[in-house]
Amino acid sequence: MAVVEGPLSKWTNVMKGWQYRWFVLDEAAGLLSYFTSKEKMMRGTRRGCVRLVGAVIGIDDEDDSTFTITVDQKTFHFQARDAEEREKWVNALEITIMRHSTSSKRVEPRGTVTAADFDRKLAETDSYLQIMLEQVQALETRIEACEDLAAKEKYNVIKVTAEAMIEAIKHSIVMLQISKESLNGPVMNGSVHEAILTSGADFNHFGGTDGDPSTSVSPVSPRVPETSYSSSEEEDFFDAEEFKNAPHSPLRQHGSALENPVKSKEEEETEASTEGSEGICQQVITAEDDYYDELYDEQDKEDLGSLEKHGSIIAHLLSQVRIGMDLTKVVLPTFILERRSLLEMYADFFAHPDLFVRIVDMKTPQDRMIQLVRWYLSAFHAARNSDIAKKAYNPILGETFVCHWKIPGMDDSGEKAVDGPCEEATRENLSFVAEQVSHHPPISAFYAEHQTKRITLDGYIWTKSKFLGLSIGVHMIGQGVVSVIDHDEEYVITFPNGYGRSILTTPWVEMGGKVSMSCAKTGYNATVTFHTKPFYGGKKHRVTSEIFAPNEKKPIVTIDGEWNGVMYAKYATGMNEVFVDTKKMPVVKKLVKPREKQAEFESRRLWQEVTHNLKINEVDKATDHKQRLEQRQREEARDRKERGVAWETKNFHEVGEHWVYDRPLQKRLRNPSPVSSGSHTPSS
Repeated sequence: MAVVEGPLSKWTNVMKGWQYRWFVLDEAAGLLSYFTSKEKMMRGTRRGCVRLVGAVIGIDDEDDSTFTITVDQKTFHFQARDAEEREKWVNALEITIMRHSTSSKRVEPRGTVTAADFDRKLAETDSYLQIMLEQVQALETRIEACEDLAAKEKYNVIKVTAEAMIEAIKHSIVMLQISKESLNGPVMNGSVHEAILTSGADFNHFGGTDGDPSTSVSPVSPRVPETSYSSSEEEDFFDAEEFKNAPHSPLRQHGSALENPVKSKEEEETEASTEGSEGICQQVITAEDDYYDELYDEQDKEDLGSLEKHGSIIAHLLSQVRIGMDLTKVVLPTFILERRSLLEMYADFFAHPDLFVRIVDMKTPQDRMIQLVRWYLSAFHAARNSDIAKKAYNPILGETFVCHWKIPGMDDSGEKAVDGPCEEATRENLSFVAEQVSHHPPISAFYAEHQTKRITLDGYIWTKSKFLGLSIGVHMIGQGVVSVIDHDEEYVITFPNGYGRSILTTPWVEMGGKVSMSCAKTGYNATVTFHTKPFYGGKKHRVTSEIFAPNEKKPIVTIDGEWNGVMYAKYATGMNEVFVDTKKMPVVKKLVKPREKQAEFESRRLWQEVTHNLKINEVDKATDHKQRLEQRQREEARDRKERGVAWETKNFHEVGEHWVYDRPLQKRLRNPSPVSSGSHTPSS
């Protein structure tokens, strides 16, 4: 019998990294065994093994040394020294897998797969699909840069073939998900193979040279266990997103002993953090004169659960879209909507208004940049304080949202803010106004100011949604400009992208992308990177940041943590600190006037019927009211087109490629209004 052996590195979730192991591939037995060293192999002390019957080999073109083996609802990750060594192992493994997949004469079922197993495999498939999508995007970049027309044509053929394959995979997954609903019994495992039983293990005859896989001849084969296993703490090789409520797999039998399935370290950490977060209610600071709105102030915490029950709706939706397609004009089903407008969600950037206005109090440009980054990193968790993947309402053209915040610890004189964006606010409050200034493309502009501190933010975001297979990506195109008026400083900031993952099973939200912050006057700048969850290992919601002094390449501060958890800062001086702790920071509730006092196109009044019916779970009625608003918008656009009249915004105007507020505080300070009462307020 042919045997291949040699060193490889194997990923372990316990150590969060690669570990050296000595591997032995027994082609006759269809078994890949591994040992902590060649010496342990000689003594027959096996660390674990991978059954190759029905296994699938996977490689990544972006990395020429790693490969995976997926079998028994587990995925094992391996790393060779180089591409040549990987090719030797992959070829030998494929021959072994093919041999045992085609030569089996007696077929015995390996058991049944539960719904949780089915969902786990779907999540794993989603991860592989994302890798394929990224590779197609990389190919598109290569095509654009290619100057050789012949080569470019070949690349395009590969691209078209890959896209067709992705479409087939996508719709196959959709159909599987829907057909699962009609099954009366559990889903059967389609990969049934003969259980190969051989005589006892004796590895003392193995030879070979260190460094390269080698072959030898063995008179006996090791007994093949019923499932792949590890006898150490590094049990568990699942890399797909684990479902919180998934039941444990059945007990496994190794020889005569029954063993309980062992949780991975990563799974235990995830469960611990989840249990901890469920017991903590986000603390909220409310003002004494706060108005409680039963429709909007009661947080929407209803989980979507699995979207399997909406399978036909999701399938119909996905049948209309293609990979990379812009979803701007695609009408999403009402049941996935969050009970508020996107304009109101943008106001959550200021859930910690005290951190924002404190930028002004910092004495040096360096401290002001650090404080800006502190506020920025605190600005996202309030809008997404859970993994509930729901989408806010797409604002109607001309829709506005106005609110203000009282700053904790700041005395309030009661003097009204002159000509500010919110007529209810005082000079010691932070005021906010947002407006939907364009429908195609969908652009929202927003502005905030604090008159006493003399600080403002003027920004806009163009949301560009794309279909990514089993995920949806929302690119946040635009910028914000923070003006610290007394120091004549302007800080330009950009925004991360958002992703809705696993849209066929249990959707969840994450953020990704690299954003920048810079001040042209002082030269200080910073980068913030929102990391998407890696395919294997790693955590969700990770964020890192670096702050740089003018003309410096080494950061003065580095920050690491989770944008919806705790972030830690390490300074070049050697000092370390908790930079932001969103779990302990209370959110300051925004103050919004009652709906009956709002203008027709203010968000809460405009969407109140949709919100009410969603709250009482009358989805059909909510859909009806939503369609009426959208139809009115279409009719008004058609009427303007027939009359040749352009849309006029209320509070913002376009300057080049940017949108800016009509009456910013800087402009009003230079040219004060002759009317002392300051009765001018934003149009609604």
